[in-house]
Amino acid sequence: QVQLVESGGGLVQAGGSLSLSCRASGRTFSSGSMGWFRQAPGKEREFAARITMSRGFTTYADSVKGRFTISRDRDKNTVYLQMNSPKPEDTAVYCCAARESVVTDWNYWGQGTQVTVSS
Repeated sequence: QVQLVESGGGLVQAGGSLSLSCRASGRTFSSGSMGWFRQAPGKEREFAARITMSRGFTTYADSVKGRFTISRDRDKNTVYLQMNSPKPEDTAVYCCAARESVVTDWNYWGQGTQVTVSS
């Protein structure tokens, strides 16, 4: 059974920093990607960042580019999201996702972790 477990959410002040992590168990995604999506209250879920597990290629949404950094530890089957200079509009439930290849759907999802940015 594949599980993605996020940790590290919480309350942070605007301009501070916060780090999220997501560990996958049950299988590896060495040929695929892991990423972060987020959903703010009353809004649809949106893509934030992704990384290929083999070579570490990263992609970011424009809204987080330059402030957030995604990274991975292949040995630990874990992906991280370093959130620097967060803004109140970054407040959302952040969900980790994974896919077996870079062209398949995001088939695996974590439960999510709440991030609240205070002004």
